[in-house]
Amino acid sequence: MKKIWLALAGMILAFSVSAAQFKDGNEFITLEKPVAGEPQVLEFFSFYCPHCYQFEEVLHVSDNVKKKLPEGTKMTKYHVEFLGPLGKDLTQAWAVALALGVEDKITAPMFEAVQKTQTIQNVADIRQVFITAGVKPEEYDAAWNSFVVKSLVAQQEKAAADLQLQGVPAMFVNGKYQLNPQGMDTSNMDMFIQQYAEVAKFLVEKK
Repeated sequence: MKKIWLALAGMILAFSVSAAQFKDGNEFITLEKPVAGEPQVLEFFSFYCPHCYQFEEVLHVSDNVKKKLPEGTKMTKYHVEFLGPLGKDLTQAWAVALALGVEDKITAPMFEAVQKTQTIQNVADIRQVFITAGVKPEEYDAAWNSFVVKSLVAQQEKAAADLQLQGVPAMFVNGKYQLNPQGMDTSNMDMFIQQYAEVAKFLVEKK
């Protein structure tokens, strides 16, 4: 009986989040200058950012957002270069990951190497994370200075500038809205994660 009541309570909580009327200035902010042409859902992060590590590796916020988004919604993740001594190099490395389609392979070990073991001291160390993750050295080297990677670096930099990015982690929807974690309930992390995902879904569907 207790399990049934807990299940019912969970369903009620889930409904209360999804049925909530999210308000501009609370759970999200409407940008003063919308930016056309951005991916539907665009998340900015840095491997140097402790909160980004929490979002990605501990709370799995991105994964929960992906599950909630309407089918066919494009979700993109960009690295920022304004944090840490190797910020620009890590942004280029992320562009390599995007170009090779290995984001999932290198995200966790790169966070670990930058923040936990602190073994990322130069570009050679960054390269080693890719190789350890299973990327062939010649593929990585070919991609590093390729036109595609240079274009992706420029794309990341332009998006951050156009959206007037102030800090990370940050998530934007349709180039019009930014999610506002400060306006969400953080007293319960499970509820916060659910609410964050629901707000992203709400904004994608918002006309």
